Amino acid sequence: MTAPSLNVSTGAPHARIMGVGGYRPRRVVPNEELLKHIDSSDEWIRTRSGIATRHWAGPDETVAEMSLAAAGKAIAHAGIAPEQIGCVIVATVTYLKQTPAVATEIAHRLGCGPVPAFDISAACAGFGYGLGLADSMVRSGAAGHVLVIGVEKLSDLTDIEDRSTAFLFGDGAGAVVVGPSEVPGIGGLVWGSDGAQAGVITQTAPWDVFREDPNHRFPAVTMEGRTVFRWAVWEGAKIAQQALDAAGVTVDQLDAFIPHQANMRIIDAMVKALKLPESVPVARDVEETGNTSAASIPLAMERMLARGEVKSGDTALIIGFGAGLVYAAAVVTLP
Repeated sequence: MTAPSLNVSTGAPHARIMGVGGYRPRRVVPNEELLKHIDSSDEWIRTRSGIATRHWAGPDETVAEMSLAAAGKAIAHAGIAPEQIGCVIVATVTYLKQTPAVATEIAHRLGCGPVPAFDISAACAGFGYGLGLADSMVRSGAAGHVLVIGVEKLSDLTDIEDRSTAFLFGDGAGAVVVGPSEVPGIGGLVWGSDGAQAGVITQTAPWDVFREDPNHRFPAVTMEGRTVFRWAVWEGAKIAQQALDAAGVTVDQLDAFIPHQANMRIIDAMVKALKLPESVPVARDVEETGNTSAASIPLAMERMLARGEVKSGDTALIIGFGAGLVYAAAVVTLP
Protein backbone atom coordinates (compact mmCIF):
# COMPACT_ATOMS: atom_id res chain seq x y z
CA MET A 1 0.00 0.00 0.00
CA THR A 2 1.35 3.38 -1.00
CA ALA A 3 1.77 5.82 1.89
CA PRO A 4 -0.48 8.87 1.57
CA SER A 5 1.02 12.21 0.65
CA LEU A 6 0.46 14.58 3.56
CA ASN A 7 -0.68 18.14 3.15
CA VAL A 8 1.40 20.71 5.03
CA SER A 9 0.69 24.29 5.98
CA THR A 10 2.51 27.14 4.30
CA GLY A 11 2.80 30.65 5.63
CA ALA A 12 4.17 34.07 4.85
CA PRO A 13 7.57 34.43 3.18
CA HIS A 14 8.83 36.36 6.19
CA ALA A 15 7.75 37.68 9.58
CA ARG A 16 8.15 40.97 11.42
CA ILE A 17 7.25 42.67 14.68
CA MET A 18 4.09 44.64 13.93
CA GLY A 19 3.39 46.23 17.29
CA VAL A 20 4.78 46.57 20.79
CA GLY A 21 3.24 47.45 24.15
CA GLY A 22 4.30 47.61 27.77
CA TYR A 23 2.99 47.90 31.29
CA ARG A 24 4.87 49.16 34.34
CA PRO A 25 3.20 48.83 37.76
CA ARG A 26 2.03 51.97 39.52
CA ARG A 27 4.35 51.73 42.51
CA VAL A 28 7.83 53.15 41.98
CA VAL A 29 10.42 51.94 44.47
CA PRO A 30 13.55 54.12 44.82
CA ASN A 31 16.81 52.74 46.18
CA GLU A 32 16.29 54.59 49.44
CA GLU A 33 13.29 52.42 50.27
CA LEU A 34 15.40 49.27 50.07
CA LEU A 35 18.04 50.64 52.42
CA LYS A 36 15.66 49.86 55.31
CA HIS A 37 16.34 46.17 54.65
CA ILE A 38 19.95 45.95 53.45
CA ASP A 39 23.27 47.46 54.54
CA SER A 40 24.01 49.53 51.44
CA SER A 41 23.68 53.00 49.95
CA ASP A 42 22.08 54.64 46.96
CA GLU A 43 25.53 55.41 45.57
CA TRP A 44 26.68 51.77 45.92
CA ILE A 45 23.55 50.44 44.17
CA ARG A 46 23.84 52.93 41.32
CA THR A 47 27.56 52.21 40.90
CA ARG A 48 27.11 48.44 40.92
CA SER A 49 23.99 48.23 38.77
CA GLY A 50 23.00 51.61 37.36
CA ILE A 51 19.56 51.20 38.93
CA ALA A 52 17.86 54.16 40.59
CA THR A 53 14.25 52.94 40.74
CA ARG A 54 12.15 49.93 39.89
CA HIS A 55 8.41 49.20 39.70
CA TRP A 56 6.79 46.69 42.06
CA ALA A 57 3.32 45.37 41.38
CA GLY A 58 0.45 45.65 43.82
CA PRO A 59 -1.93 42.80 44.69
CA ASP A 60 -4.23 43.69 41.79
CA GLU A 61 -1.34 43.88 39.29
CA THR A 62 -1.04 40.16 38.69
CA VAL A 63 0.95 38.44 35.95
CA ALA A 64 -2.28 38.08 33.99
CA GLU A 65 -3.42 41.69 34.47
CA MET A 66 -0.05 43.16 33.52
CA SER A 67 0.08 40.90 30.46
CA LEU A 68 -3.39 41.96 29.34
CA ALA A 69 -2.46 45.64 29.61
CA ALA A 70 0.74 45.21 27.57
CA ALA A 71 -0.93 42.92 25.04
CA GLY A 72 -3.78 45.36 24.43
CA LYS A 73 -1.29 48.09 23.55
CA ALA A 74 0.71 45.80 21.27
CA ILE A 75 -2.41 44.65 19.39
CA ALA A 76 -3.60 48.24 18.97
CA HIS A 77 -0.13 49.30 17.77
CA ALA A 78 -0.15 46.45 15.24
CA GLY A 79 -3.50 47.65 13.89
CA ILE A 80 -5.22 44.28 14.12
CA ALA A 81 -8.12 42.84 16.10
CA PRO A 82 -7.66 40.30 18.91
CA GLU A 83 -9.52 37.74 16.81
CA GLN A 84 -6.65 37.83 14.33
CA ILE A 85 -4.18 36.49 16.90
CA GLY A 86 -3.47 32.86 16.05
CA CYS A 87 -1.32 31.93 19.06
CA VAL A 88 -0.41 33.38 22.46
CA ILE A 89 3.02 32.73 23.99
CA VAL A 90 3.84 33.96 27.49
CA ALA A 91 7.44 33.95 28.71
CA THR A 92 7.64 34.09 32.50
CA VAL A 93 9.27 32.47 35.52
CA THR A 94 7.08 34.19 38.10
CA TYR A 95 3.61 32.84 37.40
CA LEU A 96 3.29 30.93 40.67
CA LYS A 97 0.72 28.44 39.45
CA GLN A 98 1.94 25.26 37.80
CA THR A 99 -1.13 24.71 35.66
CA PRO A 100 -3.00 25.81 33.65
CA ALA A 101 -0.75 28.15 31.69
CA VAL A 102 -1.57 31.82 32.20
CA ALA A 103 -1.47 32.20 28.40
CA THR A 104 -4.80 30.40 28.15
CA GLU A 105 -6.47 32.93 30.45
CA ILE A 106 -4.93 35.82 28.53
CA ALA A 107 -6.07 34.48 25.15
CA HIS A 108 -9.62 34.03 26.45
CA ARG A 109 -9.88 37.44 28.09
CA LEU A 110 -8.45 39.20 25.03
CA GLY A 111 -11.10 37.53 22.87
CA CYS A 112 -8.63 35.67 20.65
CA GLY A 113 -10.84 32.60 20.34
CA PRO A 114 -9.78 28.95 20.77
CA VAL A 115 -6.17 29.52 19.75
CA PRO A 116 -3.11 27.63 20.99
CA ALA A 117 -1.73 29.31 24.11
CA PHE A 118 1.18 28.27 26.30
CA ASP A 119 3.83 29.49 28.73
CA ILE A 120 7.59 29.08 28.35
CA SER A 121 10.25 29.26 31.05
CA ALA A 122 13.49 30.68 29.70
CA ALA A 123 14.16 33.39 32.26
CA CYS A 124 15.64 36.58 30.83
CA ALA A 125 15.97 35.00 27.38
CA GLY A 126 12.27 34.11 27.39
CA PHE A 127 11.21 36.96 25.12
CA GLY A 128 13.82 35.96 22.55
CA TYR A 129 12.72 32.34 22.71
CA GLY A 130 9.10 33.40 22.20
CA LEU A 131 10.07 35.66 19.31
CA GLY A 132 11.89 32.80 17.60
CA LEU A 133 8.89 30.51 17.96
CA ALA A 134 6.55 33.21 16.64
CA ASP A 135 8.77 33.86 13.63
CA SER A 136 8.74 30.16 12.74
CA MET A 137 4.98 29.87 13.24
CA VAL A 138 4.19 32.76 10.91
CA ARG A 139 6.54 31.51 8.20
CA SER A 140 5.32 27.90 8.46
CA GLY A 141 1.65 28.85 8.43
CA ALA A 142 1.02 27.51 11.95
CA ALA A 143 -0.38 30.94 12.87
CA GLY A 144 -1.06 34.15 11.00
CA HIS A 145 -0.27 36.46 13.90
CA VAL A 146 1.39 35.54 17.18
CA LEU A 147 1.24 37.46 20.44
CA VAL A 148 4.47 37.16 22.45
CA ILE A 149 4.41 38.42 26.04
CA GLY A 150 7.32 38.71 28.45
CA VAL A 151 6.02 39.27 31.97
CA GLU A 152 7.47 39.05 35.45
CA LYS A 153 6.43 39.78 39.00
CA LEU A 154 9.90 39.32 40.42
CA SER A 155 9.03 41.12 43.63
CA ASP A 156 7.36 37.83 44.63
CA LEU A 157 10.72 36.04 44.37
CA THR A 158 12.96 38.78 45.76
CA ASP A 159 14.58 38.45 49.16
CA ILE A 160 14.65 42.09 50.24
CA GLU A 161 17.24 41.23 52.90
CA ASP A 162 19.69 39.79 50.37
CA ARG A 163 22.22 42.57 49.84
CA SER A 164 23.39 41.11 46.52
CA THR A 165 19.99 40.88 44.79
CA ALA A 166 17.38 42.93 46.67
CA PHE A 167 17.94 46.02 44.52
CA LEU A 168 18.06 44.30 41.14
CA PHE A 169 14.57 43.17 40.28
CA GLY A 170 11.44 44.89 39.07
CA ASP A 171 8.00 43.94 37.78
CA GLY A 172 6.31 44.58 34.45
CA ALA A 173 5.11 43.21 31.14
CA GLY A 174 6.08 43.77 27.52
CA ALA A 175 4.37 42.35 24.46
CA VAL A 176 4.77 42.24 20.69
CA VAL A 177 2.63 41.05 17.81
CA VAL A 178 4.53 39.09 15.17
CA GLY A 179 2.88 38.85 11.75
CA PRO A 180 3.48 38.30 8.04
CA SER A 181 5.89 40.38 5.99
CA GLU A 182 7.06 40.51 2.39
CA VAL A 183 10.60 41.31 3.51
CA PRO A 184 12.63 39.85 6.40
CA GLY A 185 11.90 41.59 9.71
CA ILE A 186 13.45 39.08 12.11
CA GLY A 187 16.97 37.87 11.44
CA GLY A 188 18.22 34.37 12.15
CA LEU A 189 17.83 33.65 15.85
CA VAL A 190 20.92 32.59 17.79
CA TRP A 191 19.77 30.78 20.90
CA GLY A 192 20.95 28.10 23.26
CA SER A 193 21.89 27.18 26.79
CA ASP A 194 24.87 26.37 29.00
CA GLY A 195 23.52 23.94 31.58
CA ALA A 196 26.92 23.66 33.22
CA GLN A 197 26.11 27.12 34.63
CA ALA A 198 22.63 26.16 35.88
CA GLY A 199 23.47 26.91 39.50
CA VAL A 200 24.72 30.43 38.84
CA ILE A 201 21.22 31.94 38.83
CA THR A 202 18.62 29.84 40.57
CA GLN A 203 15.75 29.63 43.03
CA THR A 204 16.81 29.08 46.63
CA ALA A 205 14.44 26.10 47.04
CA PRO A 206 11.87 24.15 44.99
CA TRP A 207 8.19 24.55 45.78
CA ASP A 208 7.93 21.10 47.32
CA VAL A 209 10.07 22.29 50.23
CA PHE A 210 6.78 23.33 51.84
CA ARG A 211 5.69 19.68 51.99
CA GLU A 212 8.57 18.95 54.33
CA ASP A 213 8.52 22.23 56.21
CA PRO A 214 5.44 24.49 55.95
CA ASN A 215 7.36 27.17 57.86
CA HIS A 216 10.19 27.29 55.33
CA ARG A 217 11.11 30.73 54.08
CA PHE A 218 9.50 31.51 50.74
CA PRO A 219 11.90 30.74 47.84
CA ALA A 220 13.73 33.63 46.21
CA VAL A 221 16.05 34.20 43.26
CA THR A 222 19.73 34.04 44.06
CA MET A 223 22.77 34.48 41.86
CA GLU A 224 26.56 34.50 41.73
CA GLY A 225 26.94 38.06 40.52
CA ARG A 226 30.59 38.00 39.46
CA THR A 227 30.18 34.81 37.47
CA VAL A 228 27.09 36.15 35.74
CA PHE A 229 28.87 39.40 34.92
CA ARG A 230 31.85 37.65 33.34
CA TRP A 231 29.65 35.24 31.37
CA ALA A 232 27.32 37.99 30.12
CA VAL A 233 30.15 40.24 28.98
CA TRP A 234 32.36 37.69 27.26
CA GLU A 235 29.92 35.07 26.05
CA GLY A 236 27.10 37.59 25.51
CA ALA A 237 29.22 39.70 23.17
CA LYS A 238 30.11 36.59 21.14
CA ILE A 239 26.45 35.59 20.88
CA ALA A 240 25.47 39.11 19.85
CA GLN A 241 28.11 39.02 17.10
CA GLN A 242 26.78 35.65 15.94
CA ALA A 243 23.32 37.20 15.63
CA LEU A 244 24.73 40.02 13.52
CA ASP A 245 26.48 37.50 11.30
CA ALA A 246 23.34 35.37 10.99
CA ALA A 247 21.37 38.41 9.85
CA GLY A 248 24.10 39.59 7.49
CA VAL A 249 24.35 42.92 9.29
CA THR A 250 27.44 44.77 10.48
CA VAL A 251 27.58 46.69 13.72
CA ASP A 252 27.77 50.04 11.90
CA GLN A 253 24.49 49.24 10.13
CA LEU A 254 22.56 49.09 13.40
CA ASP A 255 20.15 51.83 14.42
CA ALA A 256 19.78 50.56 18.01
CA PHE A 257 21.05 48.06 20.55
CA ILE A 258 18.41 46.70 22.94
CA PRO A 259 20.02 44.21 25.32
CA HIS A 260 18.37 42.57 28.32
CA GLN A 261 18.26 45.16 31.07
CA ALA A 262 20.20 43.23 33.69
CA ASN A 263 22.81 45.70 34.81
CA MET A 264 24.19 48.96 33.40
CA ARG A 265 27.77 47.77 33.80
CA ILE A 266 27.04 44.68 31.71
CA ILE A 267 25.37 46.82 29.04
CA ASP A 268 28.34 49.20 28.90
CA ALA A 269 30.81 46.32 28.72
CA MET A 270 28.91 44.67 25.86
CA VAL A 271 28.79 47.95 23.96
CA LYS A 272 32.56 48.20 24.30
CA ALA A 273 33.14 44.54 23.36
CA LEU A 274 30.99 44.90 20.23
CA LYS A 275 32.74 48.15 19.32
CA LEU A 276 29.35 49.74 18.86
CA PRO A 277 29.54 53.20 17.23
CA GLU A 278 28.70 56.05 19.64
CA SER A 279 25.95 57.15 17.24
CA VAL A 280 23.92 53.98 17.91
CA PRO A 281 21.29 54.48 20.66
CA VAL A 282 21.49 51.92 23.47
CA ALA A 283 18.55 50.93 25.68
CA ARG A 284 19.25 51.85 29.30
CA ASP A 285 15.80 51.31 30.76
CA VAL A 286 17.36 49.42 33.67
CA GLU A 287 17.98 52.75 35.45
CA GLU A 288 14.26 53.38 35.91
CA THR A 289 12.77 49.89 35.64
CA GLY A 290 15.35 47.50 37.08
CA ASN A 291 15.80 43.95 35.84
CA THR A 292 12.41 42.65 34.69
CA SER A 293 13.75 39.42 33.17
CA ALA A 294 11.57 38.28 30.23
CA ALA A 295 9.82 41.65 30.09
CA SER A 296 12.92 43.81 29.83
CA ILE A 297 13.55 43.84 26.07
CA PRO A 298 9.99 44.67 24.90
CA LEU A 299 9.66 47.24 27.71
CA ALA A 300 12.90 48.91 26.65
CA MET A 301 11.87 48.73 22.99
CA GLU A 302 8.56 50.41 23.69
CA ARG A 303 10.20 53.18 25.75
CA MET A 304 12.83 53.93 23.09
CA LEU A 305 10.11 54.26 20.45
CA ALA A 306 7.93 56.42 22.71
CA ARG A 307 10.82 58.78 23.51
CA GLY A 308 11.86 59.11 19.89
CA GLU A 309 15.27 57.54 20.47
CA VAL A 310 14.47 55.14 17.62
CA LYS A 311 11.78 55.01 14.96
CA SER A 312 9.66 52.49 13.13
CA GLY A 313 11.68 50.60 10.52
CA ASP A 314 14.99 50.96 12.36
CA THR A 315 17.28 47.94 12.64
CA ALA A 316 17.98 46.79 16.20
CA LEU A 317 20.08 44.08 17.79
CA ILE A 318 18.38 42.39 20.75
CA ILE A 319 19.89 39.89 23.17
CA GLY A 320 18.63 38.24 26.35
CA PHE A 321 20.49 35.99 28.78
CA GLY A 322 19.67 34.54 32.16
CA ALA A 323 19.11 31.56 34.44
CA GLY A 324 19.97 28.27 32.83
CA LEU A 325 22.20 29.83 31.58
CA VAL A 326 20.07 30.51 28.52
CA TYR A 327 20.47 33.06 25.76
CA ALA A 328 18.75 34.35 22.62
CA ALA A 329 19.78 37.08 20.20
CA ALA A 330 18.52 38.40 16.87
CA VAL A 331 18.51 41.44 14.62
CA VAL A 332 15.00 42.82 14.13
CA THR A 333 13.19 45.63 12.36
CA LEU A 334 11.39 47.82 14.87
CA PRO A 335 7.59 48.18 14.54
